[in-house]
Amino acid sequence: MSTPIPAFSEASTSRFVRIDTGELRLQVHYNDIGSGAETVVMLHGSGPGASGWANFNRNIEPLVSAGYRVILLDFPGWSKSDPVVSTVSRSDLNANALKGMMDAIGLESAHIIGNSMGAHSAVAFALNNPARVGKLVLMGGGTGGPSQFVPMPTEGLKLIGALYRDPTIENLKRMMNVFVYDPGSLTEELFQARLNNMLAQREHLQNFVKSSELNPRQYPDLGHRLHEIQAQTLVIWGRDDRFVPMDVGLRLLWGLPNAELHVFNRCGHWAQWEHAEKFNRMVLDFLRH
Repeated sequence: MSTPIPAFSEASTSRFVRIDTGELRLQVHYNDIGSGAETVVMLHGSGPGASGWANFNRNIEPLVSAGYRVILLDFPGWSKSDPVVSTVSRSDLNANALKGMMDAIGLESAHIIGNSMGAHSAVAFALNNPARVGKLVLMGGGTGGPSQFVPMPTEGLKLIGALYRDPTIENLKRMMNVFVYDPGSLTEELFQARLNNMLAQREHLQNFVKSSELNPRQYPDLGHRLHEIQAQTLVIWGRDDRFVPMDVGLRLLWGLPNAELHVFNRCGHWAQWEHAEKFNRMVLDFLRH
């Protein structure tokens, strides 16, 4: 039987922490919900206006009700976290930010759920900090390797680039309409919230473009190192993903020694949002057993 939990919101769970390591000196934002012996950290994707809350608001309550502490990290260069220009691997930069956040709040280890860029970052973190990872859930990303069947960059990645360079509501809708399998599920309210989040920090948009110009390979291919990760891993993909094609998920399954794969039919790049109820049940079962 689920334990009742207090009502929570993005504002009421909002926190900031300063990271001061050899690699990073900046402030990052995160949401901290619930309590429990085990913690789940959720890592968002790279789209303009993305945040932990925007990516995972349909997935928080079931985990908190099940007794997990849930942390949503906003990476440097997104949402309320400090701006940054990445001239090296964005995956490693994000992994360092995650480590710095965990160190600062005294979190020794956590299960990690990553979507797209968040999955790349989770893999980088697991490679650099194996003892601090419980279980991994990776959706729509995890290694920067190319698809063997779809020309790169994909349709979706081209639309993300166009949106970063010209952040209009029209370009946002073009991107979001291929982000999910059924664009009819997207509302004007969602579009407007995403646009407001994008335009609230224009420096983030400019820095992303600048980063890509300085280093086009922001998410290097880690496929040759996947065998090093011993953590139990659940890989989840959308059959109709037009950003990161499904065969990249098969590469993860092949490379990770303790991985399993679930593919959703009629699903794009946002499995945790498009199929939230089934996704939540699967993740809870995976974490518990």
